[in-house]
Amino acid sequence: MLFSESIGRKVVSTTTADTVGAVGEFLVDPRSRTVAGMQIKKSKTGDALVWSGISTFGTDAVTVDSADRIVEIGTEESLSGLDGKAHRVIGKRVLSTAGVDLGTVDDVEFDPETGAITSVIVDAVSIQGSTLTGVGSYAVVLDHRDR
Repeated sequence: MLFSESIGRKVVSTTTADTVGAVGEFLVDPRSRTVAGMQIKKSKTGDALVWSGISTFGTDAVTVDSADRIVEIGTEESLSGLDGKAHRVIGKRVLSTAGVDLGTVDDVEFDPETGAITSVIVDAVSIQGSTLTGVGSYAVVLDHRDR
């Protein structure tokens, strides 16, 4: 599944069958090469959803057992330092660990069951997600020797 296809997807409580928010930005943990969580828009209970709080990440909606799974990002230690413009991935410059400019992130593919980053799409070229080493204000860094 791609980040670009998932942004804006409804978050639905399986307990009440109500829409409790919508997917905003993805919060990527480069150390574990996973989606740690998501910023949530249009929610009354908070602004973030930790990946472990998701029941299912489906093709039409993200389900949670309760609206209480959506929390304030500042109260969730596992999301600390992963939010904000400096940590957005799509549209960011990509550098190799050797300091070579590889292009720009077009999209990110992830496993909807585990949240694992499976590939980073750079200038229409898919690069294995296992090469992700950093996300910062200047660039996304991949351990990638050549193109």
